[in-house]
Amino acid sequence: MLNAEQDIPDEVPLISKPFTVYTALELLLPTKLNIPGLWNFFLLNDVVGDNFSIRLSLTVFPYNSFDTAGRTEIIELIAMDLSLANNSSSPRPRWRKVAYGGMQPGYDDNHTDESFLEGMVMNASVVKRDMLKVMLDSVSISEYLCIVALVVLVWTCTLTTTIDENSLLFIDVSLLVSGFLILLFTQEMLSLSLLLHYVLNISFFITVLYVLAPIYQTLTRSISSDSIWAVAASLLVLHLFLHDYSESTVKAPGVLKNPALTSCISVNASVVASVFIASRLPSRLHVFGIMLFSLQVFLFAPLVTYCIKKYSFRMHLCFSISLMAMTLSFVYMLHRLLFVVLLSLLVFVNVVCPYWLIRIQEYKFEINGPWDEAKLCFDITD
Repeated sequence: MLNAEQDIPDEVPLISKPFTVYTALELLLPTKLNIPGLWNFFLLNDVVGDNFSIRLSLTVFPYNSFDTAGRTEIIELIAMDLSLANNSSSPRPRWRKVAYGGMQPGYDDNHTDESFLEGMVMNASVVKRDMLKVMLDSVSISEYLCIVALVVLVWTCTLTTTIDENSLLFIDVSLLVSGFLILLFTQEMLSLSLLLHYVLNISFFITVLYVLAPIYQTLTRSISSDSIWAVAASLLVLHLFLHDYSESTVKAPGVLKNPALTSCISVNASVVASVFIASRLPSRLHVFGIMLFSLQVFLFAPLVTYCIKKYSFRMHLCFSISLMAMTLSFVYMLHRLLFVVLLSLLVFVNVVCPYWLIRIQEYKFEINGPWDEAKLCFDITD
């Protein structure tokens, strides 16, 4: 037997888990170096602070089993194993949640820890709606549907000469006076200067409309009547589809506000439909009267209904219910099938759609968190 302790370094690097070194030596050395016999390694642990100082001593081995080069290779393997164990035991840097920090050492690019979902919020902006409130809010849609239906009724009666030009002009004056009275009654801050400004603008508008009436009368003379009815009906459907029923683009008297693109398209579609219908009337007064009536309704009716609703919601409900009853009565006298269609449409808007909205709201699921993109919290139009 030969004590080869002098060939083993007295001190080796510090490690925190020496048992991995012992296991590696016990399993690796006999196979890799093909050393016969039994090797005994003693790990002498001397506690120094929080670390372990490892001293490896080769005490007993068969004589002449390997030379100095073999012992040197053993020492190199021991040092390599100790270095790997020391590096693997060092703690990884803490993962940080950064947006543009690149890959962090020791973590995958898509790594997330347990704190990633701490900022998750579910259904934060979901509003629980009440069936009755949704039905009351849908009254505004039915109200405007009835207004458009009344316009179509007046168009039909004018084309069939049921309403002459004098009656049509009387309806125009009545609507104009009623609109001004409603504005005066509902708007407390309506000044005299603003009222005078409206009167001058409407006077100029009526004058220009009267001058252009002969042009409107002959505008579509070369187009067949069937094409006129089809285009007018399509434009009315487009007007109803793009109309702003939320009244977010309606300007209160004296307030400047940029309308939305869809609202502009909706108004233009109604004006063009009115021009097409007016071009089929026999006289200049008929054209002037129907154009004035149509533009009053399509341009000023949203403002009047907005003022009524803002002044009193109960008054708004009474006005809407009265308007729906009057419209259904006139349509019933004109055509029974159209009455059924309009009644079904009103029931669908006021009952079926609110119930449908309440039912599908149960399946709404919204997830928000710090991963969402930033949202602007100010109005860029101010």
